[in-house]
Amino acid sequence: MTKKVAWILLALVAALVLAPASFAQEAGGAAKTTDWVGFAAALALGIAAAGGGLGQGRATAAACESTARNPGASGPIRTAFIIGVALIESLVLYVLVIVFIK
Repeated sequence: MTKKVAWILLALVAALVLAPASFAQEAGGAAKTTDWVGFAAALALGIAAAGGGLGQGRATAAACESTARNPGASGPIRTAFIIGVALIESLVLYVLVIVFIK
């Protein structure tokens, strides 16, 4: 074993021995806790927004494709598309309201 490897191992052992003391809680102090509710709410909002964006993209693509195939039915297709996109967006808004409540 070379001297360099021996010094690296000695430094690693010293770091492992001193780590519990350096991360110990202060006397009389309360431990900091992570706000998991806020983290979960933000994660839920991100997932809902991503899912809503994907759903709206697929709905838009399907509406454009069906209008291109049958231009005579563009009125009912547009109406169904607007209602569908509004419902998709409302799900994301529900999650946003839950995030604000939490």
